[in-house]
Amino acid sequence: MKLVSVIVPVYNVENYISQTINSILNQTYPHFELLIIDDESPDSSVEICQQFIDSRIKIISQKNRGLAGARNTGIRHAKGDYLAFLDSDDLWLPEKLAQHVQHLESSPQVGVSFSRSEFIDGQGKSLGVYQMPKLQDITPSHLLCRNPIGNGSAPVIRRQVFEAICFQDNLHGQIENFYFDENFRQSEDIECWLRIAAETPWKIEGIGEALTLYRVNGEGLSANILKQFDSWEQMINKHRDRFPQLLAEWENPARAYQLRYLARRAVRLKNGKMAVQLTHQALATHWQILLSEPNRTLQTLFAAYLLKFLPLSLYQVCEFLALKLTGISQQFRILRDRIVIKYA
Repeated sequence: MKLVSVIVPVYNVENYISQTINSILNQTYPHFELLIIDDESPDSSVEICQQFIDSRIKIISQKNRGLAGARNTGIRHAKGDYLAFLDSDDLWLPEKLAQHVQHLESSPQVGVSFSRSEFIDGQGKSLGVYQMPKLQDITPSHLLCRNPIGNGSAPVIRRQVFEAICFQDNLHGQIENFYFDENFRQSEDIECWLRIAAETPWKIEGIGEALTLYRVNGEGLSANILKQFDSWEQMINKHRDRFPQLLAEWENPARAYQLRYLARRAVRLKNGKMAVQLTHQALATHWQILLSEPNRTLQTLFAAYLLKFLPLSLYQVCEFLALKLTGISQQFRILRDRIVIKYA
């Protein structure tokens, strides 16, 4: 039975970390180690972690290095054949690890196995909608434009994949191995996935089940949307010389998709003015997203304008109905995929 190293960075998450750890300890796949990386958390998060008594848990404390730095520390200490990441406010369903291990064992060419994700609110309640990404035949351009992996709590990754993208640097007073780029405090996920897709032969492939519960909370202020876009541009600048052919063809479309994604985030934050501006900017950057993904693009534009001009109470009614219909459609797709796989 292969060992899975589960890496959980911890910083200022005292309201969530207990639920997160319990979702790991409740896994049906028992052969794992849990590496909790205390990134100099200022609250009582670490004290809560210390209350769990389980021989599989190891707490590692370090000076603050950010999410990428905490993950790198976890990778350096990991003993597992497979490495899984869970952000400390997200959750896993009990069969998460078991399904990914089975996927990786049965597909030796797959280096990154990820799942669909279900959105939950700050209290852990399902929002009834899902991340429904492309699951197969994923190329670097797909990652650059749409990031099908979706979030950092979705993938389980072979150790050999990180060995293939490892680089050395001296950022903290000594030469160390790095995997995630610690120069990024945002966009660190997609930057890493892009290097895996573009620089290694490993396939990236998804599981149709929604095995990750991805928390959407009110902590993302509008200013953070602009910071995220700046970080995304930083990633593009880093890789323009590294992947010139890819970016020559896909940089503008990818920027448009990123702006549209941020517009949807602005909608969730109820900032109609910013949502409209970002959607217009996306269309001005690469209007062809109207042709490649008309439904999603028009839905974003429509939601942004409704939010900007309707009274908030009326908009919330429209939003509730739209999310309800979307969730039903997505659940049908997940059920259909489950039936197809069962009888394949």
